[in-house]
Amino acid sequence: MIQDPADDHDLPKRRSDDKPSRRLRRGMYILPSLFTTANIAFGYYAILQVTHGSIAEGWHFDNAAKAIGFAVLFDGLDGRIARMTHTSSAFGRELDSLADVITFGVAPAMLAWMWGFRQLPLALGDAHGRLIQIGAIASFLFLIAGASRLARFNITANPQPSNPGRPGKKYFVGMPIPAGAGVIAAVVHFSEGDPVVSWWTAVTWALLVVAAAYLMVSTWRFYSFKDIDLRSRQPFRLIVLFGLLFAGIWYFSRYVLFAIALLYMFSGVFWRLTWIFRRRNPPPPAYKEASLPS
Repeated sequence: MIQDPADDHDLPKRRSDDKPSRRLRRGMYILPSLFTTANIAFGYYAILQVTHGSIAEGWHFDNAAKAIGFAVLFDGLDGRIARMTHTSSAFGRELDSLADVITFGVAPAMLAWMWGFRQLPLALGDAHGRLIQIGAIASFLFLIAGASRLARFNITANPQPSNPGRPGKKYFVGMPIPAGAGVIAAVVHFSEGDPVVSWWTAVTWALLVVAAAYLMVSTWRFYSFKDIDLRSRQPFRLIVLFGLLFAGIWYFSRYVLFAIALLYMFSGVFWRLTWIFRRRNPPPPAYKEASLPS
């Protein structure tokens, strides 16, 4: 077959035209990491605000809770952007895990201890020191549970819940660490940063922190929201729902975020109890009519 000489002249031009597309492709790999970097920045800011709250006004605790809330949003966006643009990488996954340990592990653990225990009044007497120690243990359990949750997620390929009703990517195995941090942040934001001052509130707070830690390392299932495809045409009802949710968070963030965080936390408990009752009461075998001999 005789090749047209004009094709040889067009070949270098085509290769040169491919360079901008390759550069754009490489630049797209940076985009998810930028959102992960913002996640780390919000976590660092939350730690700074917790430190200020220990020596100044309590509204610094509220700022730390808001920073963790924004970090939850950016953590959800970086993964979706990486999947939508097909720019997932091993570096991005490792960076995301390290960012989650800082923002959703260290920052909420410090916030839980400083807001819920360290600011208790000295008038509690001997209970003051005991509650501070209990709070330190509960906060550490939250941190180590979150780190263990991330480690298990990184080494497990397509983990499945222990109560298989609808297994697959629609559910997480154990409560994800951003949701655990969101519970801590939502409760602090609901109180507008005013620290705990009574012993019974401190005990209740310790139980809630330990419960969140246990749910993160459990094998119970939690909805992942990964089946929502933002690239497809969304029904009108879903658009209205997102609009109402955004308006509710904008005007009533304390109540809406508090309700969302606790409802998601107890959703795993609900699915677990449902699975237990189904196992104890199996459905009766299907009745099959006997065939008459011909």
